[in-house]
Amino acid sequence: MQLNQNHTAILAGTRFVLCILLWFAGLTALASGKRIRLIPKLGTDETFRYRIESTTTTSGKTTTAIVNPEGATRSLLAIHMLVRLDVLSAPATANPGPVHVRATYEKSEAESQADAFDPGQPYASEQYAHLQGRSIEFTLDASGKIASVSGLERLSPDPSASQSTRTLLNGLIPSSDLPDSGIEIGQKWKSEKPMAGAPFSDLVWRSESTYLRDEPCPQAVASLPPGDGGAQAGACAVILTTFTISRRGSAHSDATPSDYARNGLHVSGTWTASGQTLDSVSLAKGLLIRSTQTIDQRADYDIISLANGSKVHQQSRVQSQSETVLEASSGSR
Repeated sequence: MQLNQNHTAILAGTRFVLCILLWFAGLTALASGKRIRLIPKLGTDETFRYRIESTTTTSGKTTTAIVNPEGATRSLLAIHMLVRLDVLSAPATANPGPVHVRATYEKSEAESQADAFDPGQPYASEQYAHLQGRSIEFTLDASGKIASVSGLERLSPDPSASQSTRTLLNGLIPSSDLPDSGIEIGQKWKSEKPMAGAPFSDLVWRSESTYLRDEPCPQAVASLPPGDGGAQAGACAVILTTFTISRRGSAHSDATPSDYARNGLHVSGTWTASGQTLDSVSLAKGLLIRSTQTIDQRADYDIISLANGSKVHQQSRVQSQSETVLEASSGSR
């Protein structure tokens, strides 16, 4: 019943593992020259490699009827990945259409430290090592949304981890949250999504994004297969997203998830988080060039058995920093 640091690392940092999967934003200027829309602009046989680094620090304790004075109170998980995207097929014309992509974990390593033995930490290292060499495939529709995903079962034998990956992947596509009419510099937009798999049924992820400015990309993009080019070559759109996680209702309301209730459990307490993501996206190609994220999450809740009154108290703080950078690309388009 402890806070699952593996899933937290995925939620906080591995968002970037598959974040590379896609800020597929082919940017089409409208008559004003300021408003842009995000649509796929990829070519068959193009390849992109992204380096992902994530560090998650967890502090806190779990109190149960059985006292464990040697239990870990602080741990560190560092993740190092290199993910390759291969565009298997894409429309031969300039018109948007289905794009089929394969994502392969060329490198996947995790290092962990703790102030006491934590049986979950060795498993975290093994879980990420299990990803190395494995891949998934997905299809983007004409609007840039993920239409299908295959191979999730090969990433992890844990079905809940596969579901978490699918949920995260869906959240990485900007078109799902962007205004249909496009965006322009200075514009803000908001989104709100429920948090699945949490110990509270009313947890909500709320975000606000701002298209800040255009500026030179933070690293050379000369190796990118050509996109729109022109005045946009080497320039990036900078988008800032701030987000919070909190309970929708009162901290005293009953938000016990249905699967907990079926097993005779009751949950009460708090779970909050805040953070931000800063993305730089190539205007010429619409690909993510660099992204950084920070998140600070705090949990303080009880899980009580209605049958015998036994209780588990979880109190923790999770802080994460992540970075995704385009390392290399190739292709003929």
